[in-house]
Amino acid sequence: MPRPHSSTLLAIGVLLIAMASYQCGAAIAKMLFPVVGAQGATAYRLVLGALILLVLRRPWRSQHAQSNRRVLWGYGLSIGLMNLVFYMALQRIPLGIAVAVEFTGPLALALFHSRRWLDVVWIGLVVAGLVLLLPSGNTPTRLDPIGVGYALAAGVGWACYIVLGQKAGAVYGTDAVAWGTSIAALVAFPIGLAHAGHALFSPGLLLPALGIAILSSALPYTLEMIAMTRLSTRTFGTLLSLEPAFAAMAGMIFLSEHLSWLQWFAIVAIIVASAGTVLSARQPVSEAVMP
Repeated sequence: MPRPHSSTLLAIGVLLIAMASYQCGAAIAKMLFPVVGAQGATAYRLVLGALILLVLRRPWRSQHAQSNRRVLWGYGLSIGLMNLVFYMALQRIPLGIAVAVEFTGPLALALFHSRRWLDVVWIGLVVAGLVLLLPSGNTPTRLDPIGVGYALAAGVGWACYIVLGQKAGAVYGTDAVAWGTSIAALVAFPIGLAHAGHALFSPGLLLPALGIAILSSALPYTLEMIAMTRLSTRTFGTLLSLEPAFAAMAGMIFLSEHLSWLQWFAIVAIIVASAGTVLSARQPVSEAVMP
């Protein structure tokens, strides 16, 4: 039975809001880097985000198989390490570029199991985008190679998050998000505390810290759940490909990160490759949101 047109439009709208929310949260986190560093901002997001998710979902009410905790811990560790290296990348390179480079992780995972000739086109676009983004020479738009490396590491973490998240979700359902984020918080908090020290507990930072947790975790997770129940996998995955563009816009508006036309072209190439992979897939491509 076809979905009502109004329901589809609502789902598209809330998904676009979710992507904007996530990138606004990342922009706020970057503003706090001079005070608590990327490590402290990661701790804020995951610790407060975990508390919010635990209160909303109360996962302890459900009973799950005890033998699958290893997968759940792997899922949580992938969330923690991925968020940490992603924020480390934000310390050195613009938000839009960091997300575009990170996006190559799940994109590579989607292409890995495919053997279609059309995938050569998408792989070529990804390679072209990365070549345009990677550091070269001493031009004004040259990127920090360490920042690019962190973003690539975050992409690997995102791919691991997808694989482990599917396994954890098969056992724990939606409770996996709350438990996984809690495990990630156990990783991020001591690292953030060691770096930021007592500044992490500054009362003046509580409001922006809550903003990071809500905008980057609680709100987009809720909105994406609404969208996923109303959109096909293919439509959801295609729209999710716009994430780097939202990141670039958030960086420009909130952080004054103005990209060159060449960098915009590289981001668009990665977006087209991601959308093309989803649209041309014979079977639905597994979509996974940012944890």
